[in-house]
Amino acid sequence: MTEKKYVPKSESVVYAVAALGQGLVYSCMSSYITDFYMNVLALNAWFVILLMLFARVWDAINDPLMGMIVDRHKTKWGRLKPYPVITILPIALLTIMMFTKPWGFDVSEKSIGMYIYVAAVYVLWGMVYTSSDVPFWSMPNLMTPNHKERAKIASYGRTVGGVGSAVTVALPIILGFIPALAGREDFNDIKYVIMAISMTVIGMPLFAMSSFKVKERIDLPNAKRKDPGEPSTLSRIFHCKPLMLVVLAGILSFGRYMLQAAAPHVARYAGFYIGIDPATATLEQLNKNMSTVAMIIQICTAVGMFGAMVFLPKLYEKFEYRTLMIVSCLGGFGASLLALAVGWIFKNLWLCIPFFIIMAIPLGVINVVSGIMVFDCLDYMEWQTGYRDTGLGSACQSFVNKLGNALATVAIIAMYLVIHLDVSKLNTGGDAAINAAMSLTSGQNFAMYSLVTLVPGVSLLLTAIPLFFYDFIGEKKKKVMNELGEKRKERGIEISE
Repeated sequence: MTEKKYVPKSESVVYAVAALGQGLVYSCMSSYITDFYMNVLALNAWFVILLMLFARVWDAINDPLMGMIVDRHKTKWGRLKPYPVITILPIALLTIMMFTKPWGFDVSEKSIGMYIYVAAVYVLWGMVYTSSDVPFWSMPNLMTPNHKERAKIASYGRTVGGVGSAVTVALPIILGFIPALAGREDFNDIKYVIMAISMTVIGMPLFAMSSFKVKERIDLPNAKRKDPGEPSTLSRIFHCKPLMLVVLAGILSFGRYMLQAAAPHVARYAGFYIGIDPATATLEQLNKNMSTVAMIIQICTAVGMFGAMVFLPKLYEKFEYRTLMIVSCLGGFGASLLALAVGWIFKNLWLCIPFFIIMAIPLGVINVVSGIMVFDCLDYMEWQTGYRDTGLGSACQSFVNKLGNALATVAIIAMYLVIHLDVSKLNTGGDAAINAAMSLTSGQNFAMYSLVTLVPGVSLLLTAIPLFFYDFIGEKKKKVMNELGEKRKERGIEISE
């Protein structure tokens, strides 16, 4: 395969900035939807679990369908480029609706109509998001035929997109240190509305840049409907062993989302207090303490995750993708056990900072490297079958990411149910809410703390297992990539400058 570079630096920068915009909005859902549903709307826990599971069942249909649309249809503006700009307004509107108390409903009554509204907004958000996410993360496949250049573009995109996620995560925490907001009983309502509006207003225009400034250089023919007796598109996907191993590892890595998604819950209910006496603390002091605890966990997560992302392009030159994934996951598992033991024995989060940082390293590695490995698997499948299912392959990645977020949400809510944490008592406002939070047992506090230590650690350990069987590396990969370049020439696939 040629080592020629096709993509100018300015175009790579635009793609990364677009990923930043997407990250600003996606992180609203991935990091805070559980806290909003459980501790602002105080929804029934079983409803939230069933909603997440139903949405993922629908995604199993919706995501591949979007992939097939991308593979089978090319517009005059390109195969992938139109979708980000088309979807920015509905994504923005639905994100704001998702984090605003349902209009026209009395939230305290928990009417059937309100539950239908919440479910409809969540499912519609997922459908529209898929319509932009699958084409956007497929773009590096068509920007360059050079797999090394493609890996760098995807890596930079994921890294800068992660910066967007960190900004979103930080905003509600920062708002907790503003006295005029932290002292209000409706603080949680306000902070999520501010987050949703500000992140969509900033993020969506940035995301739309990819529709105008990215060039599709590989002109793939439209995927045709299968002839009688020919394997279907889904059959080719499921028979691609390397891709299935990456997908399985992605599903098992759901716990990586919990360092961010569970941080607000740990800050509320794990019993960590920094610089205050909980017995005499005011509502403003407790809200600030929650922000402090969440901030410690989130900053550690950001340092570990982005530190890994920054160094990954250099590490690609020395280590296989598989090796980076396995080593980081095993290291994260070990660090999770230390964070659990040290944090709980000494009841001090400051001592856990190095362990949280190490735990977050595989977050950065998995977020970036798994996507690049999917691209490689699509190359392998094209070499093996003669078909390039670009959109459907990226749909697998989109589905895995959303499934991981849903499983993390389910794990958090399941913990509420297991330890009998009744949010209806904890969200009564004022002194009653403070007293209810103070009445949690040590066992309940420990269980909540395990959501950012033991649970993600075990998930990382499981993630490493299927990767030991991934063999599309070394000389085998070089051979396939060289032969693929020749096969593309024979098939008349055009590559523009």
